[in-house]
Amino acid sequence: MLPSPAVRLLLRRFALLLVVYTLLRLGFYLFNVGTFRGVETGALAAAFVHGLRFDISALLWLNLPLVLLSLLIPVSARRGQQWLRGLFVLVNLVGFLLNVIDWEYFKFIGRRLSNEFTTVGADIQRQSGQIVEHYWYLLIPLGGLAYLLWRLCPMPTSAEAAPTGRRVWLQRGLEFVLLVGLVVLGLRGGWQLKPLRSGAAFEQQPAVLGHLVLNSTFTVLKSLDEAKVKRISYFPSEAALRPALGAPTLPARPASPTPAPTNVVLLLLESFASEYTGVENGGRGGYTPFFDSLATAPGSLLMREHYANGRRSIEALPAVLSGLPSLMDEPFITSSFQTAELHGLGEILGRHGYTTAIYHAGTNGTMGFDMFAGMAGMQHYYGLNEYPGRDQSPDYDGHWGIFDEPYLQYFNRQPGYHQAAVFCHAVHPECPRPVHDSGPVQGKASGRHAAHSPHHCLLRHGAAEFFRAASKEPWYRNTLFVLTADHTSQSDQPGYQNPLGYHKTPLLLLRPGQNLPPANPHRITQQADIPASVLDVLGLRQEQPALLPFGSSAFDTASPGRALFRDGDSYYLVHSDFVTELKSDNTVRLYPYQTHFIPNQPITNPNPELLRKYGDELRACVQFYVNGLLDNRLYK
Repeated sequence: MLPSPAVRLLLRRFALLLVVYTLLRLGFYLFNVGTFRGVETGALAAAFVHGLRFDISALLWLNLPLVLLSLLIPVSARRGQQWLRGLFVLVNLVGFLLNVIDWEYFKFIGRRLSNEFTTVGADIQRQSGQIVEHYWYLLIPLGGLAYLLWRLCPMPTSAEAAPTGRRVWLQRGLEFVLLVGLVVLGLRGGWQLKPLRSGAAFEQQPAVLGHLVLNSTFTVLKSLDEAKVKRISYFPSEAALRPALGAPTLPARPASPTPAPTNVVLLLLESFASEYTGVENGGRGGYTPFFDSLATAPGSLLMREHYANGRRSIEALPAVLSGLPSLMDEPFITSSFQTAELHGLGEILGRHGYTTAIYHAGTNGTMGFDMFAGMAGMQHYYGLNEYPGRDQSPDYDGHWGIFDEPYLQYFNRQPGYHQAAVFCHAVHPECPRPVHDSGPVQGKASGRHAAHSPHHCLLRHGAAEFFRAASKEPWYRNTLFVLTADHTSQSDQPGYQNPLGYHKTPLLLLRPGQNLPPANPHRITQQADIPASVLDVLGLRQEQPALLPFGSSAFDTASPGRALFRDGDSYYLVHSDFVTELKSDNTVRLYPYQTHFIPNQPITNPNPELLRKYGDELRACVQFYVNGLLDNRLYK
C-alpha cells in the first residue's frame, strides 16, 4: 500500500532539505579546504555520508512543528499548502543562515557554531554593519539556496487529492504510528544508547573530519539548553597570565628512543581510591593484595601523591588521554565544547607509528567513551558490541558490561602488541563470582553490584590473571604498564573525607624489561600528567601542537609537580607544601599539604608572597581553561 499523499509530500520536501544541506556541507568544505588538506577522497566522501545522520536529526528538530502541520493541513487545501510552503522556507532559512555563517566563522574559532549568540550576541548586534560589509558575498549563496527551496518545494497536484473511507482512516492511523517512531529515531540520531551528540562526529578518522560531518544547525540546537559558561577575567589578557601559568610539558630529560618501540598498556581502574590499598596506608586495611605486591615489585614506580582531576568516570578520559582536567560544572565530553580543538595521546603516538585503541568492557555509548576515543585521536574503540557474544555472552553481568576477569583475558589475547600499540582499558571493579571479604568498604566502590567485594576481587582475580598470562607473552618485557583510577568512590576513613582525599587515587608505572627514568615517588602528580609521562618514558618529543600546559611529566625532577581539580564552587591547586583554594568570590586560601588531607581551617596568616604566587597560578589555570574553551584557543 502506497503512503498517503500527505506523507509522500512530506518525504519529498524533507529529501529536498537533505540535498540543500549536502550543498551547505560542500560550501563549508570549499571555504575551509585547508583544514582538510591531505585527507583522502574516500574519507571525505564518507564524511558527507556520515553527515546525513546529523542532518536528519537537525532538520527534524528544526521542522518538528511543520511535520505536524503537514499531516493536519489537507493536500487539497491550496491556500493552506501555499502558507505551509512559505513557513517551510522561512523556518529553514534560519538553518541555512547558521551554516553559511560558519563557512567563514569556523576559520576564527576552529569549531562549529554553538551557543555563541547567548554569550557574544550583543557584540554581534553592535558590529552587524561591519560584518555585512566584510562578508556581503555570503548573502549570495544564502539567497540562492532560499530561492532554490522556494522554487523546488514540492506542492500537491490535483491528482493527489486525499481519498476518503474507513480503510483510508485505518491506513492513516498506521502511518501516523510509523511516522512517530521514525521521527523519534531520527531526532535521537539512531538506535545507540545515548541521543546523538556533536562529539560523535569525531569518531571518523582523521578526527578533523568531524567538523565536516557536523552541520551548524545541529550544534546550535544542541547547545541552546546548556548552562552558559562565563568568561573569566582575572588577568587582562592571555599574555598577562602566561607567566603565572607554569607547568612545562616537554620531557625534562633528553629524548633517547629505545631500539624497539615500547608498547603502552594503560589500565584505568573504576572507582579505585587510594583508601582501598594497603601499600598507601602502611599495610593497614587494604583490599588490594595483588596491586600492593605489584607496587612493591622491583622496577615499579608508585606515585604516592597522585590525584584524580575529577570525581566521575566521564571526566577521567579527557584528563588521562589529553591532559585536560575537569574545571567546569559539566563534563567536557557532554559540553558544547566537545567539538573544540583537542589533541590526545593517541594522536601523538599515531604520528610515531603506533596503533592505538581503547578497550572498554561496558556498553557502547556509555558516557560517550566511544565518541571521545576519536576526539583524542584513538584509532579504534572496542566495547561490548565487539566482545564475542555481546550481551548474550555468559561473561555479561546483565547490567553494565563484561566481568573484568574474562574481559582482561580477552584483551590479553588481542593482536597488535608487536606494533607497539597503546591501549586504554576502562576496568570495572567486578569479577564473575562474589568474594566474601570482610571490611568496612565491602562493596562500596560500585553501586551496581554491591554484593561483590570490588577491589579485592579485581586486583586478586582479574588483574592478577591478566598479568600472569601477559608475563608469558613476548611483548610483555617491552611494555610500559600504567595503572590508575578514573576517580574515587565511597569513603570509610575520616582522614580521606575531605576535598583532597576525595581525589586521592594511585598511579603505578611498571616496565618489566627496562628501568624507568629516575623519579621522585612523592612528587605531586595528577591524571593530566599521564600523557607527558608516557611520552617521556618512550623518549618521544612532543610535536606541535604540544600537550596542554596543565600537566607535566612525572619524571620531571626539576619540578615538584601539581594537581588541579574543582570541588563544589572552589578550585584547588595542590603543591608539595600547600594546597591553594580559589573560592567563587575570588578569595584565596592556603592549607598546609598533607597526603590526602586538608584541615577544616586555612592558615590564619599565610605568607603574602606565597599566597599571591599560588593564587595567581590557580587563577591563570582557570582563566586559560575556561576562556581557551570559549574561544577554542587552548593550543594557540
